[in-house]
Amino acid sequence: MNLILDFRKRFLPVVLIICTFIAVNTLLRIVLMFYVGTKGNINFWHYPVALLIGFLYDVASACFVAIPFVLYVWLQNEIIYSKKIKPFVFLVGLLCIGVLLFTNIIPSEFNKLVYNLLTYYIVFRFALYCIMAIIPFTKRQIVRVYLMSIMLFITINIIIFNAVSEWFFWEEFSTRYNFIAVDYLIYTNEVIGNIKESYPIGWLIAAIVISSSTIIYLWKNELLAWVQICETIKKRSIKAIVLLALPVLVLFFLPEKWHRFSNNEYSNELAANGSFQFATAFSNNELDFFKFYQTLPDTTAFTIMREQLKDSNNSFTSNNIFNLERKITASAPPLNYNVVLISIESLSASYMAHFGSTSNITPHLDSLADKSIFFTGHYASGTRTVRGLEALTLSLPPVPGQSIVKRPDNANLFTLGSVFKTKGYTTQYIYGGYSYFDNMKNFFGNNGYDVIDRTAIKDADIHYQNVWGVADEDEFTLAIQTLDKNYELKKPFFTHIMTVSNHRPFTYPDGRINIPSTTQSRNGAVKYTDYCINKFIKEASAKPWYNQTIFVIVSDHCAGSAGSVALPVTGYHIPLLIFAPAICKPAVIPYLTAQIDIAPTILGMLNFTYNSKFFGKDIFHSDTTNSRAFVSTYQGLGFIKNGQLIIQSPVKKVNQYLPNFITGAAIKVALNDTLMKQAISQYQTAAWLIKNKKYTQ
Repeated sequence: MNLILDFRKRFLPVVLIICTFIAVNTLLRIVLMFYVGTKGNINFWHYPVALLIGFLYDVASACFVAIPFVLYVWLQNEIIYSKKIKPFVFLVGLLCIGVLLFTNIIPSEFNKLVYNLLTYYIVFRFALYCIMAIIPFTKRQIVRVYLMSIMLFITINIIIFNAVSEWFFWEEFSTRYNFIAVDYLIYTNEVIGNIKESYPIGWLIAAIVISSSTIIYLWKNELLAWVQICETIKKRSIKAIVLLALPVLVLFFLPEKWHRFSNNEYSNELAANGSFQFATAFSNNELDFFKFYQTLPDTTAFTIMREQLKDSNNSFTSNNIFNLERKITASAPPLNYNVVLISIESLSASYMAHFGSTSNITPHLDSLADKSIFFTGHYASGTRTVRGLEALTLSLPPVPGQSIVKRPDNANLFTLGSVFKTKGYTTQYIYGGYSYFDNMKNFFGNNGYDVIDRTAIKDADIHYQNVWGVADEDEFTLAIQTLDKNYELKKPFFTHIMTVSNHRPFTYPDGRINIPSTTQSRNGAVKYTDYCINKFIKEASAKPWYNQTIFVIVSDHCAGSAGSVALPVTGYHIPLLIFAPAICKPAVIPYLTAQIDIAPTILGMLNFTYNSKFFGKDIFHSDTTNSRAFVSTYQGLGFIKNGQLIIQSPVKKVNQYLPNFITGAAIKVALNDTLMKQAISQYQTAAWLIKNKKYTQ
């Protein structure tokens, strides 16, 4: 107790920041516990454990947040309170600034960060000395109080704002910060715009400012007493070194996995700290499969994979065990039909009446399903748009870490677009937003597609837009215009359209559907997208290219993938429709299919003979008894087959579950060795090919 009181003397601001951070995050954890409630199926004993583990992570994170204040108090000596500030202070300050600004020997990114922080700190301290030099001696201490109050006010605002952001992040994703939050940090314009359009940001900021001001006010007497305390450099240094040693200990001795104390994902996430999770996700931008996951000998993995890829219409082009390229041989002449692939933002299967919904928000898609080849057992690869685009374009299992769409050096890969290019097709990717988002422009532009985005639409032709892009109807109008131009070229076309409207803030033009845009509801956004697809199909039906076109309609991912288990299968169940009334008859495909199967299935429908590196299977030319699907987060890698779910996760963990395909719950069961090896081989060989740059055109 005496030690704590001793720290409160000179290092009061540090104590204040740490206490505030812990209190705010503990309050957030309790609020989230009530929010999850009974839907999380959390055991009662999980609550105190989550609070205890959460407190540990809160303290650990607070140590990092407090570092600037530790440095400030430690290095804030008493010279500025002298009646005369000696000139050498200015000379030393200028010399330090000069050395830092003009030194170019920076051996690493970490040193660069340290270099920049030191530069800013010395500039700040030098500026402080200059200010104190012109302030009367009797006023300097009160100025110091005001300065510290401002620093505390800004930091506490950030702490509370972060907690509020965590709440909204949890509301949308039912999890702490993860890799999605790291992505959002990169695209600040879209994210800030989304926040402005989705939430009452003015009221939120006002509430945060009032809360921060109240905390500072309650501590005002302590701060007035603090400014009077002087300590020798020796005493300050001992305390500062102790405080700075804490985050170092955290880095070396507090692993991220400790918060995963149960089989219930809600409990695990409640025990975590958002800031800590964000830092972990940021550092794990790409996960090395061979370092973090259980593996087989490469030759074994490729042998098993070659066996899984065998089909009646293919043969391997090489005896090299590490070469998975096959020659796909069609049994009939090629059909050079046009193909329009529509990937819909966040359309869960559960939104459709065909899957039990009573909300009537997809009447047109439900009607279209009866006229299409309708896949009722189809599953998305991941939880982000880039994962859906990766699966649809590359036909690869979702390798851990960042999606390949967003990785560097991802040009000239083997893609659906590149195959169509070799067949003389016009190949395009149309996006309703700015295609720099999620690296779409670079990825598609360097892999066989012409990229067309909202910049191709005149302002006068835009009925509505938000931060994510133009309304779907405007994007489909652009698509119709593009397809008309394609037809005039007298060559077949493959056009991939990615919608944007079914995304928070869920706004759209008024007067289209019976749910006002002002409600900003997911149901409204889904119904508006449904309306736009129907409008697009109707307009297309009047075009000369309509009867020669196959329309493939699929979701990029579900609207949510949270559950009480790591990978709830219901969070990946999406609709898939293939509509071409003049080409194929309606049918229902009830068995398990994967998002990566779409590319080879399209090419199979066209009777193309081609060399393939795809991991996906042509659904209509494959043995249905070997059907499987892939589901994933950026860390968890799922493999569904024979009603079983294999999950691989760091570090080198493999578990098997019996999933409930209606509720999403899962029961852990004993590992089946054959199934486990099949799952590992799928992900391992995909990771090997990408790592060794063998998945190229």
